[in-house]
Amino acid sequence: MFLRVTDSRVFRGPLAVKNISRILVLGCSSVALAACGADEIVSPGTSGDIIINNPAPTPTPTPTATAAPTVTPAGGCPTINSTSGLTDAGTLSGPTGEYRVCTLPATFDVDDTLPFVNGLVYQIENRVNVGTDQGFNSTGTDVTLTVEPGVILYGQGESFFVVNRGNAIQANGTATRPIVWTSRDNVIGVANENSQAQWGGVVLLGRAPVSDCSTQVFNTAVNPNANAQCEQQLEGTVVATPFGGTDSGDSSGSFTYNQIRFSGFELQQSNELQSLTTGGSGSGTVIENLLSFNSSDDGVEFFGGSVNVRNLAVIGASDDSLDVDSGAQANVETVVVVQRSNTGDSLIEFDSPDDLADGTPGNALPQSTLQVNNFTFVQRSSSSSQAVRARGGPALSLTNGVIDVDTADDVCIRIDEQITLAAIIGFDSVVCDGANRPVRGSSGVSDAEVQAVVDAGTNNDLLFTLSLTNTLVNGANENGVTAFDATARSSFFTTSTFVGAVESDLTANFGDWTCNSATMDFGSATGACTSLPVY
Repeated sequence: MFLRVTDSRVFRGPLAVKNISRILVLGCSSVALAACGADEIVSPGTSGDIIINNPAPTPTPTPTATAAPTVTPAGGCPTINSTSGLTDAGTLSGPTGEYRVCTLPATFDVDDTLPFVNGLVYQIENRVNVGTDQGFNSTGTDVTLTVEPGVILYGQGESFFVVNRGNAIQANGTATRPIVWTSRDNVIGVANENSQAQWGGVVLLGRAPVSDCSTQVFNTAVNPNANAQCEQQLEGTVVATPFGGTDSGDSSGSFTYNQIRFSGFELQQSNELQSLTTGGSGSGTVIENLLSFNSSDDGVEFFGGSVNVRNLAVIGASDDSLDVDSGAQANVETVVVVQRSNTGDSLIEFDSPDDLADGTPGNALPQSTLQVNNFTFVQRSSSSSQAVRARGGPALSLTNGVIDVDTADDVCIRIDEQITLAAIIGFDSVVCDGANRPVRGSSGVSDAEVQAVVDAGTNNDLLFTLSLTNTLVNGANENGVTAFDATARSSFFTTSTFVGAVESDLTANFGDWTCNSATMDFGSATGACTSLPVY
């Protein structure tokens, strides 16, 4: 046996016994040296060598992997101005950590702010209102709610959020700190890639003109569909919620860099909200950089009003991705739509009722108008037969667009009724990979008539060979199409040098304010749509 010490030394000659004895005394006096005894030493000879071997160093411990950043709950709820304040509802835990839950008041009754606080989420319980309805003829803004960048708000079941007519919201995130409106299941980590209908959604109401009045007053001798007090009611709500007015420039505030996830809970039978619903919102309302993810109904729907939207992403909607109706005057620029394979209807559904309440034929006033510029639509749903559908006499304009239909039998553009065909503003620089039936006419319109309208535009090709990469990014074929100057159609539009929504850089317009999913991976630093961002 050998005695092992901190370094290897060889003792030779007569001093060997003396030296080893000294070492044994020192070694055995050490508390750290265990089982020090004679059986651990080779008996020395009179002139032999005594060899003491040291142990191999203890292996360096493997460093413990640093855990992903997790959230710890805020100490409490901040103080706000509204009468009922915030209610501390305890904490909620999920994969990204533990959060303090602060329940919003039923009504924000004075100007107020929801601050960003690390480790805090705001709960939308039942219906939450910004202000109360100020009426058809009101002016000014009664209550304004400000939501700071990075704030997370969640709902469950029938909960939804309404900015009532005559009030406003300033919900302005940033490119790297979007505001997230989502579901409780998303917070606790049980929402998956196909979850939907987990809460209601966000509603912005205003005092801009609408058609399809709740109460029609007709004077057929003057104008059978002009109603000076035309307003509508928000669908599915227990409490009457009117919208509409006469101010096309009305403002419901500013809504920029927002994600709305897993919306569309059925408020009443067959009445669901979208991620974002606008009703009578005026052109003074700013809507930019908006993501709708997995809405069980439409991605967004505009009922009347004068709506301008820039940088819109609708991913995984189960009904129509973009629905426009009730006299809306809508301009939408730089928009991407990607469907899930197992759900979804038209990518655009566009209506303007052509049958009046008294049975008089004609076009509703205001006539619905939709102009879409720089868009890329990816149809993937097996239950959808057409990408774009217009009916009821609305005025449609499509410019600088790329449409990727699911199969050779799917239709790029469908037009129903002669009144709709006559109202088309124009199609220019629109390409689609249609094959067997790229256009469809219905309800008195032939395929040939729709094709003639397409052919009357410039640089259209609905039998186009697509070369898209990463689902949405233009390839050589798309970038070879000459762009149309859409500023001639609307002053809201900007001059573009390419067709589609993404010329080459997906992050240029759809960067970290989006989230990633199996349906569409934007490469966003915000992370997965099934998780929450951590700052």
